[in-house]
Amino acid sequence: MIIGDDYLDSVTTHLIYAGGKRLRPLLCVASATGGSHEATREDLLGGVALELMHLASLYHDDVMDEAEVRRNVDSVNARYGNLIAIVAGDYLMARSAAIAASLGVEVAGLLADTLAWLTRGQVSEVRTSFSVDRTEADYYEAIEGKTASLMAASCRVGAITAGLSKKETDALSEYGRCFGMVYQLRDDILDMTATDNQLGKPAGQDLAEGVYNLPALFALRDASVGEELRSILGGPLNEADRERARKLVVGTDGISYTVNAANEFFEKANEALKSVSSESLRSGFSALLAALLEDLPSY
Repeated sequence: MIIGDDYLDSVTTHLIYAGGKRLRPLLCVASATGGSHEATREDLLGGVALELMHLASLYHDDVMDEAEVRRNVDSVNARYGNLIAIVAGDYLMARSAAIAASLGVEVAGLLADTLAWLTRGQVSEVRTSFSVDRTEADYYEAIEGKTASLMAASCRVGAITAGLSKKETDALSEYGRCFGMVYQLRDDILDMTATDNQLGKPAGQDLAEGVYNLPALFALRDASVGEELRSILGGPLNEADRERARKLVVGTDGISYTVNAANEFFEKANEALKSVSSESLRSGFSALLAALLEDLPSY
């Protein structure tokens, strides 16, 4: 039995109290209940395990990105330092693993695989940071690992704790993967187009941190602005250069190109839902997916 520690508790709950959408527990519990009955203890624990893994990844990401703000509050590394943030992330990961183990070998193995995907996605992103030669394949490898894998695991854990058939479990996993891809593509669009208050971080921050997302990769290939954009990118940016680069990206068809990519995953997710037997779950998940695309700009 692990005895609590007041200081460690304050660090590991910092982002929990800061808010968040809780999408991963939602996907897990909804997949388990199908919208037709109350969640069991196992369903809820599955959601907790996934949210703790997600939080741990945020703690580690912010250290690597040297981020100062997360969810409109100081990031953990900014408030407590890098060492404490890393150790706290490790602790959250350990607690996630312990909960997963209590749910059985299949769930424990799934979360171990998901952690491997997360790590692979993070390494891919770090490997190509500040690279103007980053490819779309590099980009998709990173977002599938860092974002979509957790969404897919969330749906799959819920299906497992509910004892659904393999066909439905695989279908929900595919929905979660595609949902995660749409979610990240949307986030990358908003990084270029939304206001600082909407994002909780400066617009164009990915450019400043050397994470060149799909709109930026499209703009780098654009005949009219690609060369100028390349001359700005490739290293850390001050505020003026970040805004100049962001405007160059938005001035191309990179946003509409990324919206189209999101729509392709949107269609794949809805196709996967056809194999889900619960009508209420199908309609709910379809509406949740559609909500991601409602506020996207048209360029």
